[in-house]
Amino acid sequence: MILWCELAWLGGERAEPGVLIDVEGDRIAAVTPDVPAPGDADVVRLPGLSLPGLANAHSHAFQRALRGRTHAGTGSFWTWREQMYTLAGTLDPDACFALSRATFGEMALAGITCVGEFHYLHQAPGGAPYDDPNAMGRAVLAAAAEARVRITLLDACYLHGGIERFRDADAAAWAERVDALAERPTARVGAAIHSVRAVDPESARTVAEWAAGRPLHAHVSEQPKENEECLAAHGRTPTGLLADARALSETFTAVHATHLTDGDVDLLGGAGVTACLCPTTERDLADGIGPARRLLDAGASLATGSDSQAVIDPFEEARAIELDERLASGVRGVHPATDLLRAATASGYAALGWPEGGRLEAGALADLTTVSLDGVRLAGTRPEEAVPSVVFAAAAADVRDVMVGGRWSVRDGEHVAFDVAAGLRVALTA
Repeated sequence: MILWCELAWLGGERAEPGVLIDVEGDRIAAVTPDVPAPGDADVVRLPGLSLPGLANAHSHAFQRALRGRTHAGTGSFWTWREQMYTLAGTLDPDACFALSRATFGEMALAGITCVGEFHYLHQAPGGAPYDDPNAMGRAVLAAAAEARVRITLLDACYLHGGIERFRDADAAAWAERVDALAERPTARVGAAIHSVRAVDPESARTVAEWAAGRPLHAHVSEQPKENEECLAAHGRTPTGLLADARALSETFTAVHATHLTDGDVDLLGGAGVTACLCPTTERDLADGIGPARRLLDAGASLATGSDSQAVIDPFEEARAIELDERLASGVRGVHPATDLLRAATASGYAALGWPEGGRLEAGALADLTTVSLDGVRLAGTRPEEAVPSVVFAAAAADVRDVMVGGRWSVRDGEHVAFDVAAGLRVALTA
C-alpha cells in the first residue's frame, strides 16, 4: 500500500509536505518527502497532517463507565476510589469485553493506535478465581483486537487493600498466572506494581525480577497521603521504596509522579525512567500538577495517558503538560510542541515495549494517525504552523484516518469494524 500525505510530521521542527509512505505488511518500507500529489488511483491520499500513531500509555478501560457519574459534587480522590470499587465489583468477563471494546474503539477514533492497559480486575466478584485465571485479561486482549488497537496488557500485581477481586495470593501466584498469557502480533504483556500501598517491598522485587526487560509500570505518588503513609510505614518515599526493590530502570514507567521530592526526581531521572502524566484525570481527581520539566531535566522521558477516561483526547493530554505547568509556574513555553508530540508518540510506544513504533520512518511499525485541518478548530492553518496548531488546538474529533500495523482502524472519521457509539450505549446500559 502506498500513502500520500499532504503533510506529515517526521520528527523535525515542522511538518514535511507531500510525503509518500510505502507500507509493506505491518511495517513502513520507505518514506519520501516533497512528492507532488500523485495522479495514480492506487495511491491513498491523506489530506491534513499525518502523525505517527498516538500512544495511550496508561488506561483503565473499565472506568469509562464512570464518566459523568463521579465528576460533579464534593469529595476527593479517596471518595472517588470508593465509587470505582463499586463499579469494579460488578463486571464479569463478558461485560469487561463489551466495555473495553467500546472504550478502545473510542480511543481509535481519537487517533490512539497503541494502549497500555493497566489491568487489575483479575478474580471473580468476591475474590474466587475464574476457571481460567486470566479470563478478564483475555477479555481485554480480545477487545483490543476487535477495536483494532495495539495493546500492552500491563498485568498488575495487587496483594493488599482494594477489593478481593483485585488480589492474587502472593507475588509468586501473580507471576504464575501472568506466565500463561500469550503475546500476539499486536499484543504484548508487561507488568505493573499497582502501588506501594498494594504491593509490599519484597513482592515488588519479585515483580521487577519477572519483568526484567519488559515494561514495568506503577502508580507513584499520586496523592500526598500515599507519601505520608509510605514514610510512616517504611521511612522511604514510594520512589525510594521502588528503587530499593530494583524496579527503576529504562523500562520502568512512573504513572502520575505528581508529589515528588527532589530526591525522588533525581532517582527517577538517574534511572532513565518514563513518567506518564494523565492530566485530565489528575485534574478530575484533584491530584495536582506533576513536575514534568524537572523530570525531563533530570533525565526522565514523558508519556501521556487517559487513565480514568474522564475524556479520551490525546491532544488534550499532551498540551496539558505544558498548559498546566504554565499555571503552576507562571512561565510559558517550557515544553515545545514537538516535545509534547514525542511524548504522545515515540516515548509512549517505548514505555509500552514497542520501541519500533511511534515514528514515521523506514522499518517502523505502520501505525499512523491523520488529523484534518479543515474543521473549525484548525481551518486556515498554515503548513509551517501545522504541528503547533494540532498540538495546541486539535481535538479527538479532528482525527480522520487511523492505521495500525498496515490495517485501517478508522477511515474518514468512522471506525471500520463497528459502531463505537452504539457499542458504548449497550456496554454502559447493560
